[in-house]
Amino acid sequence: MKNQKLVIKILDNIKKVTGKKKVALHEPVFWSNEKQQLTKCINSTFVSTAGKFVDVFEKKIKKYTKSSYVLATNSGTSALHICFIVSGVKNNDEVLIPALNFVASSNAAIYCGAIPHFVDTEEETLSINPEKLYDYLVKITYKKGKHFYNKKTKRRIKALVPTHIFGHSGNLETLLKIANRFNLVFIEDASEAVGSFYKKKHLGTFGSTGALSFNGNKILTTGSGGAILLKKKKDFIKAKKLISVSKIKHKWDLIYDGIGYNYKMSNIQAALGCAQFDKLEKIINLKHKLLRKYKKVFEKLPEVRVFELNNFRRSNYWLQTLILSNNFIKIRDKILKKANVQKIMLRPAWKLASTLSHLNKYPRMDLTTSIKLQKSIINLPSSIYSQ
Repeated sequence: MKNQKLVIKILDNIKKVTGKKKVALHEPVFWSNEKQQLTKCINSTFVSTAGKFVDVFEKKIKKYTKSSYVLATNSGTSALHICFIVSGVKNNDEVLIPALNFVASSNAAIYCGAIPHFVDTEEETLSINPEKLYDYLVKITYKKGKHFYNKKTKRRIKALVPTHIFGHSGNLETLLKIANRFNLVFIEDASEAVGSFYKKKHLGTFGSTGALSFNGNKILTTGSGGAILLKKKKDFIKAKKLISVSKIKHKWDLIYDGIGYNYKMSNIQAALGCAQFDKLEKIINLKHKLLRKYKKVFEKLPEVRVFELNNFRRSNYWLQTLILSNNFIKIRDKILKKANVQKIMLRPAWKLASTLSHLNKYPRMDLTTSIKLQKSIINLPSSIYSQ
């Protein structure tokens, strides 16, 4: 009976923020300029991968993130794949990836013939637990030449790939120190983190490469799309060629000199992105307002907490997150089911990547916290239209 009352109370509190209307988990924001920019693009007839809007969009991303180089892609997963390639991830390398994560980073590693190696998360940030990771690597690795190898599998451990879950950053300085200590390339999955900063530095710019996403459900959208953030010119040149099907520049001839990928963003996608980017700060301010509303309605309900980061990080709060206390994890699915019936679109966290059928054979550390969080997280309606 107590559990049933709690389910009703949680849904009633959500309705205090969203109203009693049908509400989606996250909707794209279209205000005024999108149709104008799309019309310009269509009138130009350059709607595929050539056109000025791609250049303008990349410049907007570069200016905002202060990244050295930017390439717009057709998805965040494409961006991650290229990040892995230019970072030197090779066949049979192991790549350290959080188990509490969207499947894209694991799949991108497999595209390169690499091996996802799943690591645990911390409750405070929803990102990789640095202390636990350090102790684990000390225990399971040995050094040979410049690189560290897994004692059990004998494979090189090549990369550390933190994901900024729901737009939130982890303890990046400590994770970078671990990457340096074990000679790991640092590749940021910042797909959910456009507009998020760690100590005033945009996420995705801490490592050698980073990936953004502009999918339809993200804080900004190009329909589908992504971007690669790069530090080194040589990586930029290589990545630019790879996303262009390894085509050699020529005035009229079509020459390809290796394996490449059809990963470029289209001009029509970029036109939408240019209009979207101009309202990013306004959207983030409204996201923070939504966070404050959720915090207020749930502040007197000790069985749950609304997730919030500390002051030196600025999250975009892409998805607002409710975390059930240990004693009430068992009612999560009841909450989700009842909300769905009432047309309130809530979502659980992803199933751990380490449990998916095509990934469950790969190595992992103890994942106690990830398992707990996966069972206790509920994503709340998070569009600015939710309030």
